[in-house]
Amino acid sequence: MVTDSMRAEVERLKREKDAVILAHYYVEDDAQDLADFVGDSFYLARKAKELSCATLVFAGVEFMAESAKLLSPEKRVLMPDPTAGCPMAHMVRRSTVEEARERYGEDLAVVCYVNSTTETKALSDVCVTSSNAVRIVGRLPQRNVLFIPDMHLGHYVAEQVPSKNVILNDGFCVTHEAIELVEVQELRAQHPGAVVCAHPECASWVVDEADYVGSTSGIIERVVSGAEEDYVICTVHGVHHEIDLRLAATGQQGRKRYYFPRTTPVCPNMAKVTGGKVLACLRDGTGETDVDERFAAGARRALDRMLELAR
Repeated sequence: MVTDSMRAEVERLKREKDAVILAHYYVEDDAQDLADFVGDSFYLARKAKELSCATLVFAGVEFMAESAKLLSPEKRVLMPDPTAGCPMAHMVRRSTVEEARERYGEDLAVVCYVNSTTETKALSDVCVTSSNAVRIVGRLPQRNVLFIPDMHLGHYVAEQVPSKNVILNDGFCVTHEAIELVEVQELRAQHPGAVVCAHPECASWVVDEADYVGSTSGIIERVVSGAEEDYVICTVHGVHHEIDLRLAATGQQGRKRYYFPRTTPVCPNMAKVTGGKVLACLRDGTGETDVDERFAAGARRALDRMLELAR
């Protein structure tokens, strides 16, 4: 919980250090409450580049802070918890990319989900997020697409853009993949008429069960703007905070209900990021993020191309 004294100290430190706080929807509620901007990966990547400040405090996981540093190398980027990683970011081998390039030549685009390391981004032609992957893949001139590292998002993109030959990699989000179809079906049975909303990082059998498939921000918007009263949410539990805030702001709290699977989807790394850690890193200047300069130029190029093609 954010106290008045905590908020006052954060505001003072932001002024002193010319800092802005960014937070992902999946981090703890109090970290979101201290943020100047809360959003999904694509929104936060754009903000990181657009903002004119000396310091960014990125309440998220490692690849997000690295992306912010790549897009704004002149800024100091701080992570509230430097141990907050992303297992999927490391689930791709250089040899997978090299073998695909050798096989398909110029008619191959390597498309990299932003949930990846700086080195993996540097191996790629363009980055994507769940909110723009379908659009960007559809706009690429190459027919063959190696989609790394997430096979589930890649599978969803392949279904939405059948004109492309999408080659999948054996990577996945451990939290989204753990969402069980039987638990989703239980909720649908308990709440007839409920709209099932799923993130495309979920396994295909959960995505196939869904009435709506979209990014984190897309799922939040579907719940807030939808006409239905009941929703089943298949993504990380952290989105509940933003949904509650928006439902309250629009006078819908109590009229709408939403449910998560019985085995609550919690990202253990995002859960490390708390309001107390946001304050501590801003006060002490800890958790500074840097990127490997051997890969920075290539990774930055892939991120910049994402921002260009997503327009």
